Amino acid sequence: MGNQKRARSRVLKKVKMLRKELIERLKRHKVTVPEDAIRVERKSREELHEMIHRKAEELQREILSMKIPEFVYPSRDPKNIIYDAAQDVIFLKRVYRRSSLGSLQSIRKATIMARILDIVHELLEEGIHATKREVYYNDVTLFEEQRDSDEALEDVAAMMGVDRWSLHVVASAKGAVIGRLVFREGRDIIDCTRMGTGGKAITPLIDTVEIIDSDAEFILVVEKEAAFIRLSEDRFYDKYPCIIITGKGQADIGTRAFLKLLVKELKLPVFGLVDSDPYGVHILLVYAVGSKRLSYESQFLVTPEIKWLGVRPSDLDKYQVPKDVRIPLSARDKIRAQQLLNEPFIKARPKYVEEIKLMLRTKEKAEIQALASKGFRFLTQKYLPMKLESGDWI
Repeated sequence: MGNQKRARSRVLKKVKMLRKELIERLKRHKVTVPEDAIRVERKSREELHEMIHRKAEELQREILSMKIPEFVYPSRDPKNIIYDAAQDVIFLKRVYRRSSLGSLQSIRKATIMARILDIVHELLEEGIHATKREVYYNDVTLFEEQRDSDEALEDVAAMMGVDRWSLHVVASAKGAVIGRLVFREGRDIIDCTRMGTGGKAITPLIDTVEIIDSDAEFILVVEKEAAFIRLSEDRFYDKYPCIIITGKGQADIGTRAFLKLLVKELKLPVFGLVDSDPYGVHILLVYAVGSKRLSYESQFLVTPEIKWLGVRPSDLDKYQVPKDVRIPLSARDKIRAQQLLNEPFIKARPKYVEEIKLMLRTKEKAEIQALASKGFRFLTQKYLPMKLESGDWI
């Protein structure tokens, strides 16, 4: 037992140093929205209900005065994205577009936005939440495709100056959590060490979550569910006290918001474990700097402190991953890697640039599961402990 404690202490020494640095940094800084960017807030049910009534009255006055009603809302075009290098976060610039009920080009868009406001009003009055899929099925004839209702939901949120949770519309649960964490979800107490190998599904209703207790030293964000199950089955969090989260691929809003809540409340360092390919890097950066689609609410979702622990392109030779489990980069992979190199938030990370360029030179990629070629428990018993002990993250 004494040897195990000493080994754990040795592995976590640099992690604890990183945590001290993080606590000092969090004291000095929080994400703030620049003056030229769209600012949204979290509003209570009563506040947003009143705002929708005022919006309806405004539209009614325009109709009665023989004016053509229109919606003015932020343009979420990718060209309007702002990268704030000082905060290392992306935001949405104050550029607006209009959808008029009197224009053939925009009448359908304006009608959909009006219907979304009507649906949100009903949810607020009932005091309930709906998934995006349920919203779509509320008026299939008008929406035609879920993409149309999804985009209108985001446009309405940006127009009203609120985050999506304020609308009482959520995405279906996707992420999972396991490890050294106890929290309250509504009236239920959840102990994440007693969740089997699949973990606890992360609720999209983040406002119902209250952190109760944790003795974790760090948070590990895992891209793939398969790697999450390996870490769970080996109870990695018992040997190295941590909280393990997966978004099961590209992270949904609930998973990103849950991670941000954990960092805010527990002040723990965060490490990312993703595939060694351009899409793994992209997933990691969505956690770090935000997504372009939801850049108007980055302050509620981003975790700029996340570190890239693995699997990095330089790890493939360093840890002698066999050549036969590496995968040649596809033409699409190469295009995506070049696109990443052109992003300002990548240029601000010289070590990321080095890793992506190495990937392009070797023309190789690898999944996290490729580490199993070194042994099924190589990930939990060798790779991660060696990385953490040596401070091998960027």
